[in-house]
Amino acid sequence: MLKVGLTGGIGAGKSEVSRLLVACGAVLIDADRIAREVVAPGTPGLASVVEAFGEEILAADGGLDRPRLGAIVFADADRLATLNSIVHPLVGARSRELEEAAAKDAVVIHDVPLLTENGLAPLYDLVIVVDTAPETQLDRLVRLRGMTEEDARARMAAQATREQRREIADIVIDNDVPLEDLERRVKDVWAELVRRSQAPGPSPAE
Repeated sequence: MLKVGLTGGIGAGKSEVSRLLVACGAVLIDADRIAREVVAPGTPGLASVVEAFGEEILAADGGLDRPRLGAIVFADADRLATLNSIVHPLVGARSRELEEAAAKDAVVIHDVPLLTENGLAPLYDLVIVVDTAPETQLDRLVRLRGMTEEDARARMAAQATREQRREIADIVIDNDVPLEDLERRVKDVWAELVRRSQAPGPSPAE
């Protein structure tokens, strides 16, 4: 099994890269999706978040009001750290369960938005960073996700810098390119991942 960490700043297009890797044959473990599951209605995770932030972060249906919670935590580093201390251990446990269920020869892609910030690079055989210029990120967040510029900048500022992400990267995928160029680059990366997954490991004597 080859364990790959995939990360990138918000709006960098990491989800598109993960989709293309899955189309090539990768097993995807999506930390964002798991983060939603562990705070779904009725879960201990949601109860812990409500205890920390109050019932005002609940929507009318009893689920998490994500925009309201996001506006709170991305403007306050201490409150963001509180949220992360609740959610990240739950996500980690579920991710390990899914990894253990994958085939022994699989290329497993862990899509982890905060991989850099949380110092998780050593957990993986290699790290892929999806890289874009900050101006591109801001444009996508405002134009495609409907965020205000202030909210978009706050979320970007709460993450690692572009330089910090690139420092931990074994492979960088430039996503300031047309989709067809991105598809070609991802296919090249996939070929490299398959090559590495099939390379013999060191012998027990080494």
